[in-house]
Amino acid sequence: MPATGERAKRIARMTLDQLKLEVRNCTACGLCKTRNQTVFGVGNETADWMIVGEAPGAEEDSRGEPFVGQAGKLLDNMLAALKLSRDKNVYIANVLKCRPPGNRNPEPEEVAQCAPLLERQIQLVQPKLIIAMGRFAAQTLLNSDATIASMRGKLYRYQGVPTIVSYHPAYLLRNLQDKAKAWEDLCFAKATMAADKPD
Repeated sequence: MPATGERAKRIARMTLDQLKLEVRNCTACGLCKTRNQTVFGVGNETADWMIVGEAPGAEEDSRGEPFVGQAGKLLDNMLAALKLSRDKNVYIANVLKCRPPGNRNPEPEEVAQCAPLLERQIQLVQPKLIIAMGRFAAQTLLNSDATIASMRGKLYRYQGVPTIVSYHPAYLLRNLQDKAKAWEDLCFAKATMAADKPD
């Protein structure tokens, strides 16, 4: 669709403030009809670490902020154990900027409409490391249909940025046995960042 190509080109030239406005007023897919508000991102806009999740849930949709509620608390606690926080040195965003009704999985066309927004968001934040949390985040960023289990523990690159795949905190709340694996992923991320730093 030519219109999508033109839209992507326009988005690729935006500043962060312009991008926030674009997201707030977005009507590119049907999710604009069911959302309460868009969920752009939160955290330090020049952070070294960037976490990309899947899509807003009900609480995110009502507060306009990603990773809130129990899943957000779990993520904050895990980050705090690495001396990281969304206020200081982490930026958090989602693949989708609007909540799918009933927290259903994102549809391919919804991901396609949001992809240029996320791509520009990452370019503007310029993180040194990305953690893709959840299947849709990992598959979208890495253009793969592999499972989280098969993608974990490896270093990927998204447009040159080191990228690590891990479980979504909401998944961990339902599957407590995998929390240790998610902690391994964060430790791998920390080691990757340390290895990237010049002496």
